[in-house]
Amino acid sequence: MYNLSEEQVMFIESDLRARGVEMDSLRENLLDHICCILENELEANGDFKLFYERILQRFYKIEIREIETETKLLLQNKNYYAMKKSMIISGVLSTFLLSAGILLKFLHLTGAGALLLVGIVMFSLVFLPLMFLLRMNEKENTKDKVLLGIGLLVTALVSMGTLFKIMHWPGANMMGLLAVPILLLVYLPLNLVTGIRNPATKTNTIVTSILLVAGCGLFLSLVRSPQGSRLQHIKNTAYFLRNDELYRAETAYVAPVKSEVDQSKLIYSGKEILELSESLKRYILEKETGFPKLDNNFIEEEAWLGETYTAVYFDEGTAQYENLQVLRNKLKLYNTACENTKVLHSFKEYNSAIFSDYDRVYDSLNSLVQLQLFVLQNERMLSGPSTKTALLGGIK
Repeated sequence: MYNLSEEQVMFIESDLRARGVEMDSLRENLLDHICCILENELEANGDFKLFYERILQRFYKIEIREIETETKLLLQNKNYYAMKKSMIISGVLSTFLLSAGILLKFLHLTGAGALLLVGIVMFSLVFLPLMFLLRMNEKENTKDKVLLGIGLLVTALVSMGTLFKIMHWPGANMMGLLAVPILLLVYLPLNLVTGIRNPATKTNTIVTSILLVAGCGLFLSLVRSPQGSRLQHIKNTAYFLRNDELYRAETAYVAPVKSEVDQSKLIYSGKEILELSESLKRYILEKETGFPKLDNNFIEEEAWLGETYTAVYFDEGTAQYENLQVLRNKLKLYNTACENTKVLHSFKEYNSAIFSDYDRVYDSLNSLVQLQLFVLQNERMLSGPSTKTALLGGIK
């Protein structure tokens, strides 16, 4: 049995590295295997280098680096099939979840949002990247790889933009509008230049380009332009200001009679509702425009109402969130008192529905103004003698 010295082991390792075996794990395994063969088969007084060269010939046909090439292919194929299997599973599962979510949303059943969220996220962040990696290995040309990457980016932006739109999250329109110029100004020209030069793909490239342009045109026809959005915001702001001016004018008629009316619990509740509503209005306006109050110069100041969802400004635990809960509770009591009089107006629709998750700021502001007008209308009715009699009989 031959005993290898430390110098001989280091010689074998450096020789394997010089012959092209660069993978550390593979080189260590080969070193261990060759050392075992040398110690078992080489005689004590044998020629180390001559026997080492003979042993190496057992591991290759032309050169030793063939082992590393074959090892990398095996590893790549193993990863390739695992990734391909994961891609198929994620694609089928995301398609199923999307279809189920769309069906539930169409039927207005619970669970639609969760299914759509999981389905689109899986499609965008699992299926698309896996497909990109697998297709990238198949492409040899750099232009093809760039096109594939741009296509993945556009598809991800469209799918995530759709998710944000469905879930009423901010940024949905930005994603969609960002995907269109990338598709038209980057992907389409590169695809045309690359595909038209090849006679085999020329027809398919032209047809694909026509479909892309038509699809982008249909998409843009459904999207409001920046100028159109600006005009709509101005219109919504002007509508709110007109309603708010009506409320201010109504207070001038109600204020003089307040001292003449019996100071009942109903009147106190109405006053608290007016104050809470006014506080919430100022808060929403300041958050949305930077001004607690708007005037007719809002266009010059660019302080118009956008399309922000009101729920964004009401985080649980904040002072204004607590004020909103107080307002809802007082409305319930106020409605009950109004119904007991059988004369005054109640407005149950403002109990719990006010500031729903899907209300825009201009909807919420107009709802608050209408709420204030209802209270003022009731207070004006309280000033009449017939209403006083009914009130005293209805409130204990």
